[in-house]
Amino acid sequence: MVTKILKVVAQTEPVNVPSKKSENGQLAKCMIRLKELGDYGDEFVCAAFGNLALCKFETGKTVVVSLRFGTHESNGSFFQDVVINDIHTI
Repeated sequence: MVTKILKVVAQTEPVNVPSKKSENGQLAKCMIRLKELGDYGDEFVCAAFGNLALCKFETGKTVVVSLRFGTHESNGSFFQDVVINDIHTI
């Protein structure tokens, strides 16, 4: 896990996705695009699940975020997942 200070670029509306781990079989999910501070900072497109997905963050707000990075392979291609573990505005 990595903790960073980033700016919110965009956020999608939360949608319910199927989940075997959730009590009702569904889990809220949204995507949040975050950018490092500065003109040429890296950007991350992150998935937020559960109660974190239901929180709305304004564009341009500075946040402290804990990210978990993972990779997986599918049909010979490799993909990286970035999941938000925790996020707070400052």
